[in-house]
Amino acid sequence: MKRTAMMFGLTLTLGIAVGVIWDRVLSAQQEPVKRVELRRTDLAGIQGKEGIVVSSEIAPGAAIGKHYHPGHEFVYVLAGSGILEAEGKPPLTVKAGDTFYLPPKQVHDFKNNSKTAPVKNLIFLIVEKGQPVTVSVK
Repeated sequence: MKRTAMMFGLTLTLGIAVGVIWDRVLSAQQEPVKRVELRRTDLAGIQGKEGIVVSSEIAPGAAIGKHYHPGHEFVYVLAGSGILEAEGKPPLTVKAGDTFYLPPKQVHDFKNNSKTAPVKNLIFLIVEKGQPVTVSVK
């Protein structure tokens, strides 16, 4: 009887410990997209426009979601690979070292096609001051 109670207590304690650890692992999962604005500045000679430099990281298997930028977007893929799906164009697979350009208001989505590695991009935007940098599309 004593041994059964001790085994039950040990099993219960181990189950609680595993549950707490699992909860922390799930809570620490990577967010799908991380963006960090590195620089924002007025552009000399182009009144009312500003240049923005952003780094982005798209988690393995994640997609950004359909959106557009009111201004020009230039992207340099630093690491990983993904699929750019721009409306009216065939899907474009890009990998580290590739670049692409999206004109203003081009609706697009970007998906990380890896299950294990993030995609890291360096993005240059030229936008109208006061306009949102990104607009989501349903």
